[in-house]
Amino acid sequence: MRVPILLAFLLPAAGAAAQTIQPGEWTGTVTVRELVVPGAPSFLLSMAKGKSRSEKKCLSPALAQTGAVALLSPDPKAKCTVLHQQLAGGRYEQTLSCPQRNGTPLNVVRRGSYDANGLTGTVVMTGTTPKGAMRFAGDQVVRRTKPACRG
Repeated sequence: MRVPILLAFLLPAAGAAAQTIQPGEWTGTVTVRELVVPGAPSFLLSMAKGKSRSEKKCLSPALAQTGAVALLSPDPKAKCTVLHQQLAGGRYEQTLSCPQRNGTPLNVVRRGSYDANGLTGTVVMTGTTPKGAMRFAGDQVVRRTKPACRG
């Protein structure tokens, strides 16, 4: 149940440079809207709804020059493959395939808007568990939280 929430922020990237953003520490927060995991106790799934999880990302001045692409770039540890990515006119859309330890890859679709202040959008992740189909849907916000990263 924890992996999909982490992957939602850490995933995606590739494509043309978008609007320039500022270097520094950026924080991505995903808030759970829907969570279906076969075999998981329903009270745990209910408790997860509305909860948020945040991850920080440090952008160097050079990386910040690539714009929103830098905010969408996947964590290399996730080993996701970008199947589709489009950033244009302040809107982004991205589809990824992310391997799981056991089972078929997760399909991740992210959509929303971006500007020099960050991203706002949705994340939908689908996949299969040993007990059936799983689905995660959440709202994502990525904003600059500090002008410099911890050294």
